[in-house]
Amino acid sequence: MDAMDRIRKAIQDNPVIIFMKGTPDFPQCGFSARASQALGQCGAPFAYVNIYEDQDIYKALPQYANWPTFPQLYINGELIGGCDITLDLHNSGELKAMVQEAAGAASDAAGN
Repeated sequence: MDAMDRIRKAIQDNPVIIFMKGTPDFPQCGFSARASQALGQCGAPFAYVNIYEDQDIYKALPQYANWPTFPQLYINGELIGGCDITLDLHNSGELKAMVQEAAGAASDAAGN
């Protein structure tokens, strides 16, 4: 499976996923730290991909959705944006609603 297929599968398999530098517990840049903290405050689970662990994904992700920077947040398969957009949505309360709706729909689909 090539990098684009792995990206597509990760986005498809996870209703909320952030591609970031590092991990939520050990972010490796300030933008990734702030975006993952905002997600964490939404009260719903989310997945992450540490782009530093897969150089092919690191190189391919900017072309996947024509978004050149990291982090990249996807909800229900749609690119939401990077750090600034994530923080704006968090500050307005919209991010929490989006994340909880996506997580709830995934839970319902799984029969939980």
